[in-house]
Amino acid sequence: MSFPLLTATAALPALGAIATAAVPAARRTAAKWLALLVSLATLVLALVVLVRFDPDGDRYQLTESHAWIKDFGVRYELGVDGIAVALIALTALLIPFVILAGWHDADPLETKSSRWRPTQGFFALILGVEAMVIISFEATDVFLFYIFFEAMLIPMYFLIGGFGDRAHAGSDEHAAAQRSYAAVKFLLYNLVGGLIMLAAVIGLYVVAGNFSLQEIAEARANGSLDMATNTERWLFLGFFFAFAVKAPLWPLHTWLPNAMGEATAPVAVLITAVVDKVGTFAMLRFCLQLFPEASKWATPVILVLALISIIYGALLAVGQRDIKRLVAYASISHFGFIIMGIFAMTSQGQSGATLYMVNHGISTAALMLVAGFLISRRGSRLIADYGGVQKVAPVLAGTFLMGSLATLSLPGLAPFVSEFLVLVGTFSRYPAIGIIATFGIVLAALYTLVLYQRTMTGPVKAEVSAMPDLRVRELVVVTPLIALLIFLGVYPKPITDIVNPAVKQTMSDVQKKDPQPEVEAAK
Repeated sequence: MSFPLLTATAALPALGAIATAAVPAARRTAAKWLALLVSLATLVLALVVLVRFDPDGDRYQLTESHAWIKDFGVRYELGVDGIAVALIALTALLIPFVILAGWHDADPLETKSSRWRPTQGFFALILGVEAMVIISFEATDVFLFYIFFEAMLIPMYFLIGGFGDRAHAGSDEHAAAQRSYAAVKFLLYNLVGGLIMLAAVIGLYVVAGNFSLQEIAEARANGSLDMATNTERWLFLGFFFAFAVKAPLWPLHTWLPNAMGEATAPVAVLITAVVDKVGTFAMLRFCLQLFPEASKWATPVILVLALISIIYGALLAVGQRDIKRLVAYASISHFGFIIMGIFAMTSQGQSGATLYMVNHGISTAALMLVAGFLISRRGSRLIADYGGVQKVAPVLAGTFLMGSLATLSLPGLAPFVSEFLVLVGTFSRYPAIGIIATFGIVLAALYTLVLYQRTMTGPVKAEVSAMPDLRVRELVVVTPLIALLIFLGVYPKPITDIVNPAVKQTMSDVQKKDPQPEVEAAK
């Protein structure tokens, strides 16, 4: 029997979470190092998965299949395609930076008299989220996917509500109330989406007789599973609603600004760069593959919702006074681009959307983590409380600028390539949608450059005059992310070579071909 590589990649952080939580109360530093080492070992396994995956081979590779709940046809089935491999690598890459950036985030909660071990709990929860996200990318059994899709809400709830941002303008009681509100709102929104999806999962089992993604998709393709049109559409809506909440898509997005604003910067990165990607990934894997006709039926409405997300998120980012909420609304706009690329039903759009998931994760991590370092020094999230930072902390300001430029998709940085592919793919089939979406780029330049101008330039405010520059640990966090943004901006081929065959398969699932150019090539 071959080594269960996919299981090991998800099980290692899960076991690491248990071990970290069990570290004695007095050994806080040991718990931090244990969590970091486990995350680095998980990254090594994710790289092994990346190396062993053959883009030109079978659609799902490194597969594992074992009986689980026989009476209901539930199996422990894992397998990865190119899209899943890219997102597993992204997740495993970002978690060590999240841990390093949050090295001292739980320290203020430590008290000599308390039996609670917040440091161990904080890092154990992060590893727990990593394990659940990775297995969600690997699961090819719909019920198995659903379990971890919902289970990851539990550690995220405690990370937001129990370890929230302490840089709050109000009293401690008010800050605690805001954190609790954000955590409960996050949980309720996603639970409602999950419950609706559960009804659709049960309905799918009633129709198909099993939960295997591959078996159901093959039965749909060869005609042995005849699903009524209305049934398919209702099941699609049940799945899509849950994924749209997680993504998040307008108008189901309102939990995200609260969650990211009240969470610590590393946890905010965990939300938008890691957890939310499960929603857009699932649209590609489950919605398009299981319900191809319903996906095409819903495409016009979804494209309009994605377009609203792009413009609405960017407009609200322009008007924000809170740094972290600005990044949250910018992410809503970016997720609009991703969803638009998925449902444009073109190979350029879907390749760009997948590449955008990876690039958005890296760029948002870079910007949000540097913003977290900035906020921890000043103790405020308000843009108006900063000014002239580049004169006293030039390295911090320089890295903040790089993260900002990546967020606005500057040519030469990674997000530009993916955004360009999404717009080209959308325009080739839906020109009006593509044209209007380009205004999101203009607004992105406005909110990111204004943010930089108000915080980093101008006269030095007294409160930031003694602000220290980035420390060694912080440079270790930020420097590799910026290097990746530059590398993938110049040479995205390593990722596109992996995801393009999977995108071709997805296009085949929905029986769509790229539109032919209207202008004939010169003879």
